[in-house]
Amino acid sequence: MLAANRCTWRAALAALALLPAACARADSEVVIATDRPAVTDSSVVVPQDAVQIESGIQATDTGGHDVVDFPQALVRYGLLQKTELRLTLPDDYRNLPGGTSGLGDTAIGVKQQLGPDVSVVGFLSLPTGARALTSHGYDPGVQLPWSHSLPANWTVAGQFAAYWPKVGGARDYTSEATLLFDRQLTAPWDAFIEYAVDVPQRGGSRQLLHVGTAYKLTAHHQIDFHAAAGLSEAAVRSYLGVGYSYLWLAH
Repeated sequence: MLAANRCTWRAALAALALLPAACARADSEVVIATDRPAVTDSSVVVPQDAVQIESGIQATDTGGHDVVDFPQALVRYGLLQKTELRLTLPDDYRNLPGGTSGLGDTAIGVKQQLGPDVSVVGFLSLPTGARALTSHGYDPGVQLPWSHSLPANWTVAGQFAAYWPKVGGARDYTSEATLLFDRQLTAPWDAFIEYAVDVPQRGGSRQLLHVGTAYKLTAHHQIDFHAAAGLSEAAVRSYLGVGYSYLWLAH
């Protein structure tokens, strides 16, 4: 009996010794999947109890002046297995030269996984920004991102969305559609090309051709670079951006 108890204790201690390695392997199997830098969001949610922070800086040529905005911070928290909470922190906008500068609005939201390759995002923008930059309203929006794997390491993805921003004191319903093709160049490195169009209730459509790339430094760290050119008169002329994202897993 004593020998049997000793064997049991040895087995338990061996299992405990192997637990950190098993957790490390499990962590390494979870790879970061970001919403940035594409206009099209990821079609999956972050893991339960995980926190993912996505950030970046972007320089935009609007055709009349240049705007730099940062940190483009999106905080995503895995509330449930298929549900995440989202907080978009206000951007700091710097109009160059001498234009209106200040903080933009904050947004809160939730993302729900509907299937393996499709999810829905609902959010509400809050009027927390500078007087010259805020919409002065509580602006709702909904997005439906999807994706589908193709042969030869290609993926096709897209997003349908509807926004109700307050512009000039009135709601300006805006619909959005995107189409993206992504190529996995190596295990940590991918590149994409994307077409995006916003159609507001008032004013012309805003069409963009967008390209970018992302590189995973590790399974939980990613850097990205992207650039876009406006294809319509109402769109911005161009923009360039870089970003960094990190996934933290709770044990």
